[in-house]
Amino acid sequence: MAFPKIEDARKLSDDELSDEIIAAKRQLFTLRLQQATRQLEKTHEFKHLKHRISQLLTVEREREIAAQREAAPSIAQTAPATEEE
Repeated sequence: MAFPKIEDARKLSDDELSDEIIAAKRQLFTLRLQQATRQLEKTHEFKHLKHRISQLLTVEREREIAAQREAAPSIAQTAPATEEE
């Protein structure tokens, strides 16, 4: 099974992205529970799921940074410039 592509995460809307993050974290919890009760057969799913969560969190953070950069120039333009002598 191949790792999920980050392009798939970038195509999601903000709401879908947060829903995916929550679902992936719940699935990781379920995998940990299965491992603790020795019911887990496919241990590679941990690696794939952690990779997916990190991709989703990265995309979420990229969007936060982009939003801050868009807001920052407007704040700088409205603030009066002061010069000290």
